[in-house]
Amino acid sequence: MAQLSSSFTMENPVFECYAFYSSILILKMILMSFLTIIQRMKKKVFISPEDLTLNPIKASTGEVLYDDPDIERVRRAHLNDLENIPIFLITGLLFVASRPAEMLAMNLFRLYTLVRIIHTSVYAIYVVPQPTRAIMFIIGVIINIIMIICILIKMHQF
Repeated sequence: MAQLSSSFTMENPVFECYAFYSSILILKMILMSFLTIIQRMKKKVFISPEDLTLNPIKASTGEVLYDDPDIERVRRAHLNDLENIPIFLITGLLFVASRPAEMLAMNLFRLYTLVRIIHTSVYAIYVVPQPTRAIMFIIGVIINIIMIICILIKMHQF
């Protein structure tokens, strides 16, 4: 039991790396809400009529829309994060508990964070044609699968 609990301390470089990159991903998900707000303000498109009253000067030029393509693109990128990053957070934590090879774990955490940032960038900020976004998504899925396989192999050894 002492071995397992020592996996989740900052003295474990794998956990420290996991905590660092997970924090970046969580912050990224939080910031996606603000990216949506910025896009709404820029386009003067709001989600509900009461939002028009936040700025009476812009109220006369703003409108309530539910299908603006630019805003929906940012929202879809945020939704994609909400669907994928929690899986990584859980899988990564189980991966840390399995005491993986330090270099493998750290590089998987780094790469996953990088591909999620690139995914959002090419989806919601600087729109790049496919297959760039699909490739980033697939790399993220493969990283989760690699970690899951490592966890299952480690569990089988017990």
